[in-house]
Parts: sequence; C-alpha cells; structure tokens
Amino acid sequence: MSLKRKDFLGLYDVSKEEINEILDTAVAMKDILTRTVKKVPTLRGKTVINLFYEPSTRTKFSFNLAAKRLSADVMSISKSSSSIAKGESLLDTAKTMEVMGADVVVIRHSAPGAAKFLAENISASVLNAGDGAHAHPTQALLDIYSIKEKLGEIAGLKVLIVGDIAHSRVARSNIWGLNKLGAEVSVAGPQTLMPREIEKMDVNVYTDLDQALENVDVVNILRIQMERQESGLFPSIREYREIYGMNAERLERIGKKAMIMHPGPMNRGIEIESSVADSSQSVITEQVKNGVAIRMALLYLLAGREIDNEDLN
Repeated sequence: MSLKRKDFLGLYDVSKEEINEILDTAVAMKDILTRTVKKVPTLRGKTVINLFYEPSTRTKFSFNLAAKRLSADVMSISKSSSSIAKGESLLDTAKTMEVMGADVVVIRHSAPGAAKFLAENISASVLNAGDGAHAHPTQALLDIYSIKEKLGEIAGLKVLIVGDIAHSRVARSNIWGLNKLGAEVSVAGPQTLMPREIEKMDVNVYTDLDQALENVDVVNILRIQMERQESGLFPSIREYREIYGMNAERLERIGKKAMIMHPGPMNRGIEIESSVADSSQSVITEQVKNGVAIRMALLYLLAGREIDNEDLN
C-alpha cells in the first residue's frame, strides 16, 4: 500500500490513518537497519534528489542514508555548490532535476511554502524536509515514532513542547501530528516566543515551565533559534536558562517515567543540561536512528505510488 498522494508536505492535511501507515512502515524499515546487510533493493532504479537551501547535518545525512538503504540513486545539491549560488531560481533548479529523471525531490528551504510551490510545478514527488518556520513533518514523525516505541499508544499521553515555539517548524508539525493521534499537547515558553493565537492549534499554553511540567509523559525541548529571531525576545541567555532550561532538578521532579526529547542540534547548557540530555530518560540518540527509518518509510511509500511495492525481505 502506498500513500494516496503525490507529495508529502506537512502533517496539517494528513489523516490519522496515513500517519499510522507511515509509523507501521517505519517499524519494518528499522528492522532493516538492524540486519547484517542493511540494504534492500526496493527502490532500485529510482532517483532521489536532496535539494537543500539551508545548512543541515542530521536531516540531510538521514535522507541520504535512507535512500541508499533502499538502493535508490541519490544526488545531493546544496545552495553553495550549485547554480543556485549564481541566481538560478528554485523552479528552474527543480525542472532541471526533473529532466534528469528525479522521482523524489527532498527539499529544505528558508521560505515557508517553498515545498508546496515546488510540488505544484513538477511531476516528481516532493518531500518537505523543512520550510522556514512552517513545517518539518519528518522530524515530527520521528518524534512521534520515538514516543510510540517507548510508551505505546499516543492517545491520552500528555506531551509538553518547551522553548521557542514561534520560530519552530518542529513544534507546529508535532502539534498537528500529535493532536490527530489523540495526545494532549501543551507548549511552554516566554510569551514573546509564542505565535499569535497559538491556542487555536488546540494546545494548552504555559509561560511557567514548572507548572507545565506537572504530570507530563513527554518533554520535547526545542533549540533557541537565534538565526530566526529578532533581537530582544528574551532578556538574556542566562535568564532563559534559569526560567526555561531543563535541568537536573526539573528532571527529578517529573519522575522517571517521563521521556526527554530534543530535535537537535542541542545548545547544551542553555535549553538543556548535559545531565538531562545524557540521562536514562533521554531518547535523543534514538530519535536520530528513528529518523532514518521514518525517512525510509516515506521514500518507500511515495516512490511506490506508481508501482506495486516489493516485499521488504
């Protein structure tokens, strides 16, 4: 079974059934990653192009590895090492990739809506790897997969997202996905780092982190995104760390059953202390592993929309 859509742009318009299909497929993909031979021929003959207009380590490497594990041909293009640096438009670049036989274009771009624009103008499948502060669906899916893997069903869990909500595409995508699966989602952070009308996203909103941490099952800690912020949104790094940083005292307070997550890269000593990041409750390292499985699942499902998917064995 493949996704009944050409592109995968965000979780805002994806059904609960589609999310569960991706999560279930990722289980099989993660099994592949544990084998002695970590490769299957499923996408042999398919071409995946990673088109990254923003710097990336984890996401870009994860997509590269995911495509190679499925035996696809992979090409990675960055802004600094292509004609993009000479002023070539997004559409012209993508059209060139399409003529060269791209089946899937994975795009990361600083402009919200860039992935949607691309999807509307090329016949290849487009997979959104992050567009501005709008959406980062694969990060949210790997977060949700990590939660489900450790705690079981998502429905009824209390998930808290902490930090720079206003500039976070990860937060938005997590909220959309978790709500569809029945979690109770809360956000916590300075009022200046909250989007306008955030309550309309069906979340509980806190400016007091200690109050927000009561009875949570999962704490997902966001990076302070200095590169996306205007100045003066909070007084100082020191004050942010004291009021909103996840430290050993707060970790002890939430109890040993609660999970600690972070999408990375981490600002250790600011939004999260090393003692928390490296604790037994942290699944941050596992999130990275699960990212490959989720991206394998999406490439598999998207590229298989025109053909019968092969057995994974």
